[in-house]
Amino acid sequence: MNAPLAESLSVVLLVAVLTWAVLRPFGRPEAVVAVPAAGLAVAAGAISLDHARQEAERLGPVVGFLAAVLVLAHFCDVEGLFTACGDWMARRAAGSPGRLLAAVFVLASAITAVLSLDATVVLLTPVVFATASRMGVAAKPHSYASAHLSNTASLLLPVSNLTNLLAFAASGLSFTRFAALMALPWLVAIGAEYLVFRRFFDRELTWAAPSPGPADAPGLPLFALVTVACTLAGFVVTSALGVEPAWAALAGALVLAGRALVRRQATPLTVVRAASPAFLAFVLALAIVVRAVVDNGLAGALRHVLPSGTGLAALLGIAVSAAVLANLINNLPAVLVLLPLTAAAGPGAVLAVLLGVNIGPNLTYAGSLATLLWRRIAHRHDHEVGLGEFTRLGLLTVPAALGGAVLALWASLQVVGG
Repeated sequence: MNAPLAESLSVVLLVAVLTWAVLRPFGRPEAVVAVPAAGLAVAAGAISLDHARQEAERLGPVVGFLAAVLVLAHFCDVEGLFTACGDWMARRAAGSPGRLLAAVFVLASAITAVLSLDATVVLLTPVVFATASRMGVAAKPHSYASAHLSNTASLLLPVSNLTNLLAFAASGLSFTRFAALMALPWLVAIGAEYLVFRRFFDRELTWAAPSPGPADAPGLPLFALVTVACTLAGFVVTSALGVEPAWAALAGALVLAGRALVRRQATPLTVVRAASPAFLAFVLALAIVVRAVVDNGLAGALRHVLPSGTGLAALLGIAVSAAVLANLINNLPAVLVLLPLTAAAGPGAVLAVLLGVNIGPNLTYAGSLATLLWRRIAHRHDHEVGLGEFTRLGLLTVPAALGGAVLALWASLQVVGG
């Protein structure tokens, strides 16, 4: 296939895959279009079979890691972790919507960082709606916080987001060094979001509801908490030993899934479904389609746009470029495109890309798959999400969080080293 035709085909395929992922007609999974599109790209010669195989091999450990974390989060829910979270939020708020927002920020940030953004969107968001309803307060500020923090609060650990797993593999950093460099940007970005939320939703947060009456507190799921803590420790140990951290995630997932199977709270099919095989297939197929676009000219065009170096101005330019690209083509394709172009500059540039693709998607619905999924959950709870309001909030939070996080990353690089 000649170059112009290959370029056109790869772009058309990427647009088709992303459009289907955004709209999901008839509720069909993203893989329905992504897998045939990847096959067509290879068959038509838009990407060579060798390059497609290399992309699949490169992403194999990342996809395995993602599957294990999804299973781990699902069975934390089975153990009652998220029910306990809802009870804690209601008790902490004591009828105050402002205190409820603070509680949502704390829980969503912690859950996103440790159990990934999918856990926050899929498992915590319904709990947030239920808690706001139980308290008789407006759900909007708290549900929007869940959406925003599923992106912004996913900066801290390699396990917090699929984009982080990809950046972690490209950065050459250890698990602990990655966390040390991202801790300050994580805190700064969340703090900026919180300040904007308090101002933006001032009216909804000032009216206090009657404090709900006492209710029986659900038991704390100690087994799940200990398993998660041991899994996190396993990430540190495997990283130090040069072993793929996916093995630690797999161990944690097997412990919780095995316990649920023994107690007849799940079946083998439940475990498979918790791993979201269709979504994993979508990730692999999307990577192949994106590689086709990169091979056919996008890489060269972006190379002229991206700043070079790791100074503060360069890091800001890289992060802003990544944020813009994430809102144009979604954050997962954006990180797949940008990582090969920035990896040679060192961990600082890679982490700047991560700031852009994790914080930037809060600007538009289509910026990340997590936001699209959150929107569907919001509609399921009869909560209307206004495009204008969502965008206005994003225009305030994204520049504040992204600018502060880049400055914090630059400072961390000076102290911790790249």
